[in-house]
Amino acid sequence: MTDRATTTTTAGSARARSGDGRLPGAWALGLRRGALEIRQFFRQRDQVVFTFSFPVVFLFLFASIFHDDVQGSGVTASQLYVPAMMASGIMSTSFQSLGISIAVERDEKALRRLRGTPMPAAAYFLGKIWLVLFTGVLETAILLAVGTTLYDVPLPTSATRWLDFAWIFVLGLTGCALLGIAISSVPKSAKSASSVVVLPFLVLQFISGVYISVDSVPGWMLDVGALFPLKWLCQGLRGVFLPDSAKALEQAGDWEFGRIALVLAAWCVGGLVLCLLTFRWKTRRDG
Repeated sequence: MTDRATTTTTAGSARARSGDGRLPGAWALGLRRGALEIRQFFRQRDQVVFTFSFPVVFLFLFASIFHDDVQGSGVTASQLYVPAMMASGIMSTSFQSLGISIAVERDEKALRRLRGTPMPAAAYFLGKIWLVLFTGVLETAILLAVGTTLYDVPLPTSATRWLDFAWIFVLGLTGCALLGIAISSVPKSAKSASSVVVLPFLVLQFISGVYISVDSVPGWMLDVGALFPLKWLCQGLRGVFLPDSAKALEQAGDWEFGRIALVLAAWCVGGLVLCLLTFRWKTRRDG
């Protein structure tokens, strides 16, 4: 699959040359690369089914097991899981997806071959961003549809809340995607990529309020989770889709939208720095 992607990108770049022999800019090539990434993603039906069904299945399981009213919050346990699984789905389609796929492409030497084509390096990353944005929006829409239909999660009624949702989604997705690109350099081979990427993601889900309500997680664990974007992504989405009475469940007793914005923005900057410092086009054994 990656060999075909490299060949297609190279051929597409050649066909896209202008009359004076110059290639289109990185932005235009990034759009074409993104379209290619999305087509390839949907050709792998098992990956598509797993990506979009995994958080929905977990939402159904947890919401079915824990469905009683949460005392003093004005919401049910089922409703608490909806924004939490939305946050988890966003991180899954960005951090986990990119961390594994880029590591595999590097191990199969697809990245090295792409680096040798006329395509600008930025176009490759733009293509990945378009893929993550597309799958992230679709994943979130599916979970939101399930949450509003089955668990009576109300949609925001004010433009302010929808604006909050927009910037939380964009900053959270961007920060997690950059972390995924950065962690893709950690696995030594394609075989170890899943283990290296999935383990920290799984741990973060437990200490960030995805599977366990934040009022039940030990304070020191929440403090560790607060160092990473998933905790703030969960908290922000709860603030968007749950009533203000649910603030009582938060560690600080408030949604803290300002702090959420600062932390997620900081992870976007920090993630970019990590990518610049750690990203490699070759595996370690290739030098």
